[in-house]
Amino acid sequence: MAIQERIISAERFFELMEQPEYLDRVIELVEGELIEMSKPSRLHGIVLANLAAEIVTFVKRSGLGEVNAGDTGFILERAEDGRDTVRGLDIAFVSKGRAPEPPDFILYELGPDLAVEVISPNNKAGDIHLKVMQLLNAGTRLVWLVYPENRTVVAQTAESATTLHEDDTLTGGDVLPGFELRVGDIFPS
Repeated sequence: MAIQERIISAERFFELMEQPEYLDRVIELVEGELIEMSKPSRLHGIVLANLAAEIVTFVKRSGLGEVNAGDTGFILERAEDGRDTVRGLDIAFVSKGRAPEPPDFILYELGPDLAVEVISPNNKAGDIHLKVMQLLNAGTRLVWLVYPENRTVVAQTAESATTLHEDDTLTGGDVLPGFELRVGDIFPS
């Protein structure tokens, strides 16, 4: 649902997010328009925490880069007409050589190496598809779409998409080499 008609830039978006009326809201900037997202559910939070814990542990142990969670903002598109896109991601991994140093309070201006989205029942297929395409076009190499309702994960790259079920193994491929997790372990028992 668009909450504002006026086209705004990524910089203006960042300023707005600091305003009191936006502090408790989940907002993304999609092609210059503010879009309000629904608040995550309990199941969403559990799945997100389970997967984030596994990724953070692996990345820290391997020294591969940094992991972000909690809808960290990524500027995925800058358009000449001001229709910028800033997406929040449930989990994002940025490799050591690509992460700006030191961490600060500005948005990333790149696609992460890995983007993870936990899909809620109210997410629309067209919106999910657009977000995945924006991520891949911004240089994201791997996207995991986690579906708690049917306990599956879709692993997508620019070349292919694979659906994994509970007994399948989710791997990090060349993005997180050596990362392996049984899909069923992401979800509550």
